[in-house]
Amino acid sequence: MAKLRSQDAAARIENGLGPDFSEALARGLAVLTAFGTERGPLTLSDIARLVDLPRATTRRALYTLTHLGFAESDGKLYRLTPKVLTLAGSYLLSNQISTILQPACDALSAEFGEAVSAAVLLDDQVVMIAHASPQRLMAAGAGIGFRVPAYCSALGRVLLAALPDLALDRYFEVLMPVAVTAVTITDKAALRAAVLETRTRGYALVDQEAESGFRSLAVPIRRYDGRVIAAMNIGARVERSSVEDMVAAHLERLCAVSDEICRQLI
Repeated sequence: MAKLRSQDAAARIENGLGPDFSEALARGLAVLTAFGTERGPLTLSDIARLVDLPRATTRRALYTLTHLGFAESDGKLYRLTPKVLTLAGSYLLSNQISTILQPACDALSAEFGEAVSAAVLLDDQVVMIAHASPQRLMAAGAGIGFRVPAYCSALGRVLLAALPDLALDRYFEVLMPVAVTAVTITDKAALRAAVLETRTRGYALVDQEAESGFRSLAVPIRRYDGRVIAAMNIGARVERSSVEDMVAAHLERLCAVSDEICRQLI
């Protein structure tokens, strides 16, 4: 049995992890997800730096992923293969929320001719689990699995607003906001105020903070007991819809679809 690194052993004790916790699996998953932090193929040194693991450990994880068909290499650079999508597919096929949200996004996108997405909160980001868009609006990388910072997106502010106060406090304690666009709010007090305003009014509208030239309107998706489990948004280019038009044209319909989805969830 491979011996734990001293820092891994210390972390296991600190986090209360028992003997059944698999360090090897955790390291492999860390290597797998490292590819999502930077665009393009990565070298062994790149990946070892991103996951803070020794080169030898990283090499073994990459060898295993390559042998299983989840990664490929030309001898120097590593990249993921389409087989990785089977992992996301397993989530989407087994998750009731996704199977309900995708048709709803498709219908709304066709109705309004705008991009429509649904997302869940993962750490400090939102991850798209359903998406539909007219071809003219499809941005590079956008779609299922696409991630954006929670603090500067309408989807994120809706999901943050649903957090208990203590969880929201912890989020802001470690948050280090950066300007994604020229108008992204980065002041923590202002961001907290925006999240609390979202909690009060029940929706979020973000104007070009996550992507220049785009506005986004989002509402929560609740299950039968009122718990927020996802968020749904409509995005539009600034020349197609003003802030006032976004609310007037889309909010009522978006809320109605959210209510319909809630009645389908058990």
